[in-house]
Amino acid sequence: MKSIDIRFFSPAENSLPKAKKEKAAKAKKIILTGYISNAGKLVFPAKTAADLGVDFENTTFKVGMQEGKRKAKSLYLVPASDSQEDTFQVEKAAKSYTLSLPFILKKSGVDFEKSKYAFTIRLFEYEGATAFELQLSQEDAAPKVPYTGKPRGRKPKAN
Repeated sequence: MKSIDIRFFSPAENSLPKAKKEKAAKAKKIILTGYISNAGKLVFPAKTAADLGVDFENTTFKVGMQEGKRKAKSLYLVPASDSQEDTFQVEKAAKSYTLSLPFILKKSGVDFEKSKYAFTIRLFEYEGATAFELQLSQEDAAPKVPYTGKPRGRKPKAN
């Protein structure tokens, strides 16, 4: 008869595994994004607004663009105090926050009606306050695929 190798279990193996020491998790690099609507509004989705950590309902912003540029590649939002003039208020929408800037975007060369624009948000320090740089990028809309299924409705009259 062959000899059988048997591995025996200990009572320690029948208990929950010991908690391993967890390493300090590296902070994930969160990319904050938004888009420009067809009506010329900067749209900050609710998740982006939460990650920014700004109370949009009680904060006004000064909106700017780099000096000497005709076409906007970046927009700058700088929080302002309520007493300052020339500030914009962000409005609450259904699942987002919006900032209506249709005429400023048109003058800055952003044709939001014909093509879709998105932006990534970078934080930077401006005069002791945390401000936002919105880097604009044009999204190419995928062409609509023609319908190839069964034709619906009445048959056309044969001439």
